Amino acid sequence: MTSDPNTDTTLDTKAVDEELVEENRSVFAGHLRLVIAIIAGLYAVFHMAVLNGWSIREWTGVDIPGLPVFPMETWNFRIVHIAGALILGFLLYSARPFRQGQRRHPLDWLAWAAMLPAVFAWITALRFASDISGGVLWNGVDPGIRSAEIWQFGAPLLVATAIGILIGWLRPRDRGAIAPADLVLSVCAIAVATYLMTIYGTLMRNATGTPFAPIGISLAAVAGTALIMELTRRVAGLALVIIAGIFLIYVFVGDMLPGFLNAPNIEWARFFSQVYTDAGILGPTTAVSSTYIILFIIFAAFLQASHVGEYFVNFAFAAAGRARGGPAKVAIFASGLMGMINGTSAGNVVATGSLTIPLMKRVGYRPKTAGAVEAAASTGGQIMPPIMGAGAFIMAEITGIPYTDIAIAAIIPAVLYFVSVYFMVDFEAAKLGMRGMRDDELPKLGEMARKAFLFLPILILIGALFMGYSVIRAGTLATAAAAVVSWLTPFRMGPRAIAKAFELAGTMSIQIIAVCACAGIIVGVISLTGVGARFSSVLLSIADANQLLALFFAMCIAILLGMGMPTTAAYAVAASVVAPGLVQLGIPALTAHFFVFYFAVVSAITPPVALASYAAAGISGANPMATSVTSFKVGIAAFIVPFMFFYHSAILMDGTWLQIVQAAVTAILGVFLLSSGVQGWWAGRAAGLVLRAILLTAALCMIAGSLLTDLIGAAMAAALFFWARMRPTAPEPAQ
Repeated sequence: MTSDPNTDTTLDTKAVDEELVEENRSVFAGHLRLVIAIIAGLYAVFHMAVLNGWSIREWTGVDIPGLPVFPMETWNFRIVHIAGALILGFLLYSARPFRQGQRRHPLDWLAWAAMLPAVFAWITALRFASDISGGVLWNGVDPGIRSAEIWQFGAPLLVATAIGILIGWLRPRDRGAIAPADLVLSVCAIAVATYLMTIYGTLMRNATGTPFAPIGISLAAVAGTALIMELTRRVAGLALVIIAGIFLIYVFVGDMLPGFLNAPNIEWARFFSQVYTDAGILGPTTAVSSTYIILFIIFAAFLQASHVGEYFVNFAFAAAGRARGGPAKVAIFASGLMGMINGTSAGNVVATGSLTIPLMKRVGYRPKTAGAVEAAASTGGQIMPPIMGAGAFIMAEITGIPYTDIAIAAIIPAVLYFVSVYFMVDFEAAKLGMRGMRDDELPKLGEMARKAFLFLPILILIGALFMGYSVIRAGTLATAAAAVVSWLTPFRMGPRAIAKAFELAGTMSIQIIAVCACAGIIVGVISLTGVGARFSSVLLSIADANQLLALFFAMCIAILLGMGMPTTAAYAVAASVVAPGLVQLGIPALTAHFFVFYFAVVSAITPPVALASYAAAGISGANPMATSVTSFKVGIAAFIVPFMFFYHSAILMDGTWLQIVQAAVTAILGVFLLSSGVQGWWAGRAAGLVLRAILLTAALCMIAGSLLTDLIGAAMAAALFFWARMRPTAPEPAQ
């Protein structure tokens, strides 16, 4: 089966680097467009300046009033980080689908009325700051201070927040305008940030989580939590919001639940005074999103502006497009490369799948298979070092293990995953008798090789990390390199293009920041209630009976927690609930966290809620559930590889070089046999059920990791190969 020569053979990869506009994202014009672009750009520049300690005063000697002083205090930086994302998010993302002709609505009058308490709360927070700077000793027990915090700050803030959220749900939106309710929510976000930065600058910062904490902290945290959950709903859907809501309910009903779910009775004020600290929202997830994630989003935006993403895809087409089922193999290579600069599985699907999925269908793949291959490959991008969809940075933050150690440990598992997917699509192409794309449809490999300098930003990033530079410095150097190499291409980055890249970075960061902040709510619940420790005790009791059963149970929990959630949030939550229990089983921290991370990642292709598969089905036109089932089949190696970490740590580069090489080679042979057994294709011909069962058995022997099982698996594979070759068979289709 070949592509139709009469169809258009032009391979247009420009869409890969085009900015993606979500269905509920506003598209502005004129002065409004310029204002939003400036806010987004300054937001990204602010992070780059804070992370690198830039100072106009030090550079020029000129003191400009109002500019922040760097380095910023950590909590203040994270508060501004979240507040900026909330403001941008509410201005850009609608609470409901757009409708034309809805620039005026009766509910706008109520929204403008709600602006009064929102502004009043903000002014009150500023007045508190003035009082404190004037010498007032702030505390949580003074009746006058408490009354002012409740009635002059907290009550107006909560009223405005509630009205803004409700009107957002009810009022239809026009895509080219900002709704007054969203302006109200933006002011509420500013009020929350102003108050928290003010109070956390006093000794009351040490009173959080105690009866002595000012009630205003709890009220601000209630409003802040509601704002974070509403923005998360707008940018990432309901899944994470529902899970966060369940955890919040658990805080107040946990004392009524039986068994390991039983938790102490916690007052709302005590809980919320602690949830907006580094034990919750300002904790590890926001620590990572405000440093490493935002930095690499800026890096990705610069790569996108310099059209490096387009080069990645063209390079993949030139390298793999001629092989049978070429576009499917291109999807694997391109998604692996794009996964290094893309933070979500679904986003990776949309970026590369819009090109590869139609081409896969064109050469003969069924729509559900085309979507499944792209979903599986894009999900693999999240486990591809060095960036790993930001998961590596959160893992480093939580475990204290150096980032470089994590990136090195991820190499063999990532290779196993992509090799498995490659074999899956190759055997599928062989079964269907497919051929590759024609030379006139593909970029020239020699031309792509001459542009290999476009890989320099990635190489500089990796090199700087392994030379001992900090992640911040390495990311900054790589970002600068992306701008420099663009001068060797037709897409030179001048001041306008650099400004556009920062604007794009500010916009791209909204979803992941909201998701990390929302995940921080869950982490805060786990921290305060101790449910994570009790879950660990359950795992230990299961392990007493069967350790493999405990690992299987941990796998199920990690997948369930990750369903419908972006990778970063899925791992952050699973790492808080599941990983501590695995560590208590005696599993090394790196192995335990990789185990959890992999299953959090593959939840994106695990039915019934498979975000990456659903995104791919939207492009391929196939049934979403059928696509998710097929993507589960294509990516099945990812459900086995984590168990290999436990039984053979050399897979994570832990051992002698001989052990590591043996583990890698035998595991690759194992996933080859696994793919052959799953797809029913062996030695150039279709395999029956009995042969497939033997192949799967041989695969599991090779994957197990011990010398004995490796020898058994190799002997079985050799016997099957010679047996198949001795039987008459039809010639294998030419590639």
